[in-house]
Amino acid sequence: MTPPGRYPPPDAVTQTRLDQRVGRLHLWQRQGIQRDHVDQIFGRGRNFFHIENWYSIHSLIRLGLRLTGLYGRGCRNAAAIQVRHQRVRLAALPPPFQGLRLLHLSDIHVDMEPRILQALIERVAATEHDLCVITGDFRARTHGDCAPTLAAMARLRPCLATEVYGVLGNHDFIELVPGLEDLGIRILLNEALALEREGAKLYLAGIDDPHYYRADNLEKAADGIPPGATAILLSHSPEIYRHAAHAGFRLMLCGHTHGGQICLPGGLALTFNAACPRRLGRGAWRWGELQGYTSTGAGACVVPVRFNCPPEITVHHLEAAD
Repeated sequence: MTPPGRYPPPDAVTQTRLDQRVGRLHLWQRQGIQRDHVDQIFGRGRNFFHIENWYSIHSLIRLGLRLTGLYGRGCRNAAAIQVRHQRVRLAALPPPFQGLRLLHLSDIHVDMEPRILQALIERVAATEHDLCVITGDFRARTHGDCAPTLAAMARLRPCLATEVYGVLGNHDFIELVPGLEDLGIRILLNEALALEREGAKLYLAGIDDPHYYRADNLEKAADGIPPGATAILLSHSPEIYRHAAHAGFRLMLCGHTHGGQICLPGGLALTFNAACPRRLGRGAWRWGELQGYTSTGAGACVVPVRFNCPPEITVHHLEAAD
């Protein structure tokens, strides 16, 4: 039996909408794993250990930081969100998309800490962009009611004057999807769509969480993208990099790692929660013909602190390769 309050069943309207959006089998599997997931610390997913699910240790981490006098500084660091700019040169980029400014948010955990949410709202509102994507982990906790997350997203969404697309992360239950889409955030659930400008098309695909839920289906997401077309993949985690590199995608945007969040001087992460090479865990990278960018994230997980790993939002400026 699911503990009270941990996995509230969706109402009939939400369940019907989700069934129509993702199909019954995907929905049954996703919701079944969500029910099993509550308080899961060990096992499942690509990592054996999941500290974000071990809630008793969160207070101990806070206490340790307070005793060392570092907690306040870490909180200020977590709210000091930086705006980064990244040039991305793509072969066969259709001319009408030359110079497209793609705002990339990730791991925003909007219901974690009000000061971080306010800082994110201010940064986003002051950032010029043509399109926005969010690569998962909208909420802080990994279970429970989605209402606080949707309330926080309702504050953030008006600052995004463009179209917004996203994917789910390992913190996100699928029941978030109808509420997010009602706010004008299209969630890509193993699917793709064509962005059109002056008759030209740039394809944007997104997969369900490949880290914990292992609900990704790259074949389904890429279905319908013409061979040779320029396509961008949204994934919560970089762990799908090999498959994406051989599926014809030119660019993959992801997050999940937080860049370590708490790092030693020089940015050396104390923990790494992705089953991929460490060089793919932060910033720009390349694997074969695939370019990638792993955001350090705008939010914080477990505790609202950061050390030697600033939070970020990133504007990717698309350019045609020579």
